[in-house]
Amino acid sequence: MSLAIELDVKESVLCIRLSGELDHHAAEELRTKVTDTLAANQIQHIVLNLGQLSFMDSSGLGVILGRYKQIKATGGEMVVCAISPAVKRLFDMSGLFKIIRLEENEHKALQTLGVAS
Repeated sequence: MSLAIELDVKESVLCIRLSGELDHHAAEELRTKVTDTLAANQIQHIVLNLGQLSFMDSSGLGVILGRYKQIKATGGEMVVCAISPAVKRLFDMSGLFKIIRLEENEHKALQTLGVAS
């Protein structure tokens, strides 16, 4: 199964919805698409919806951490929402939840960033 990437800009927030598998094959495509979208828009925050992501490896974590650093450098925030149990376990083990906030769903994540969805 491959990775489906949906990017949606709502005001100053980039919503990234991933479904399928985020592995080393898909990581570069995700990195490129998100970086291009950040460059083309006035993005302040990122909401990462992982509800349909069935698998992620360390290269996926690397892409997420890289985009976190990119958005943090401009004073923004990244929020993860709707995470599957397998991917949540990977986030827990890697310590990413110490720096990236987790919300129950995309609507709540957008609300915490001041955007009404």
